[in-house]
Amino acid sequence: TRHNIPTARYRTFTQADAEAARAYVRAEGAPIVIKADGLAAGKGVVVATTPAEALAAVDDALAGGFGAAGATLVIEECLVGEEASLFALCDGRHALEIGTAQDHKRAFDGDQGPNTGGMGAYSPAPVLTDALVEQVMARIIRPTLAGMAEEGHPFTGFLYAGLMLTADGPKLIEYNVRFGDPECQAVLPRLMTDLCQLLLGALDGQLHHMNLRWLPLHALSVVMAAKGYPGSYAKGTEIRGTEGLESDDLLLFHAGTRREGGRLLAHGGRVLNVTGLGTTLAEAQARAYAAVDRIDWPDGFCRRDIGWRELQRG
Repeated sequence: TRHNIPTARYRTFTQADAEAARAYVRAEGAPIVIKADGLAAGKGVVVATTPAEALAAVDDALAGGFGAAGATLVIEECLVGEEASLFALCDGRHALEIGTAQDHKRAFDGDQGPNTGGMGAYSPAPVLTDALVEQVMARIIRPTLAGMAEEGHPFTGFLYAGLMLTADGPKLIEYNVRFGDPECQAVLPRLMTDLCQLLLGALDGQLHHMNLRWLPLHALSVVMAAKGYPGSYAKGTEIRGTEGLESDDLLLFHAGTRREGGRLLAHGGRVLNVTGLGTTLAEAQARAYAAVDRIDWPDGFCRRDIGWRELQRG
């Protein structure tokens, strides 16, 4: 707000302001977004479609539903549009755009079910055209970096801008100060420039002298999660069929596994990321799902429609 960065209207509330939070929801109506103002493993957001759902989310959060992350709530306008992510590497003064992606937050096909930490992603995000990327850099990323420096907190590292592409232009939903997961698994396989050199450039304040080179490929990453995720799930179930899957155009990332003897066991909610590369998004998707189908894990599940929105556009 201080630096005129386009975002949703919002107010923050604590447990002491519970009645004021309820009154704000009643006044604003729905749809409306209830957020935990803290780290909640990507699951601290409720997009309420009715006032009753919003009030229940407020009560649940303030009663500890998000743990310590929900001690303060952000209640904000529900932005309408398509969501996309842009990543920038910053050196305190300069920002270098380092890829775009679209994540799939809901647990089940068709964007149904509860929010998760992300069930899959693809990169680049064609909906973020070159013109829109420059608009995001000019109106959101660079003013953020300049504002942080002006206020005595220059930032070096990754800025992950969660964006809503509204009828009024791109608006910032939130920042994370890290690379996104599972977006990172779709962005970095396309990067030709040495990542270590980019990170050293950020530390040395030299990003304005650096350029990026990309493979002319699309990447699509499918998350395989334990059944029950993002709720309760079993650990220790065996995964077979991962041997020999990887190639120049297929990568397998272990997010929540462990070895026990000669067996590979699940040890988390989101367990594997299967990333396919291709000259088209459809080719990358086909490659990723062909590998998913070779993995024998009865206690796991995945979405079967990662990339659907862009592929539907043709």
